[in-house]
Amino acid sequence: MNISLTPELEAFVQKQVESGLYHSQSEVIREGLRLLKRFNDHSEEYKLWLNEQIAIGLDQLDNGQTVTAEGARLRIRNKAQKLMKKSDS
Repeated sequence: MNISLTPELEAFVQKQVESGLYHSQSEVIREGLRLLKRFNDHSEEYKLWLNEQIAIGLDQLDNGQTVTAEGARLRIRNKAQKLMKKSDS
C-alpha cells in the first residue's frame, strides 16, 4: 500500500519519529489510524444513543409528557462527556 501525504503531514510524521516516541513512520501512521478508528467507533455509538434518545423524546411527546430542552441538553452533554472519558482510556 502506498500512501501520499501532504508536505505538512509528512513533516509531522517525521517529527514524531525524530522525537523518539515512534521508531518508524509506519508506526506513526498505524497509531493515527488506531485513533481514527476509536474516534469513529465512539462517534457511531454516540449517534445510535442520540437516535434512541430522540425516539424516547418523541414517544414522550406523543404521550403528553413534557420534555424540557434543558433536561435533554443535560442528558446529551453527560453522554458526550462519558464517551470522551471512555476514549481517553
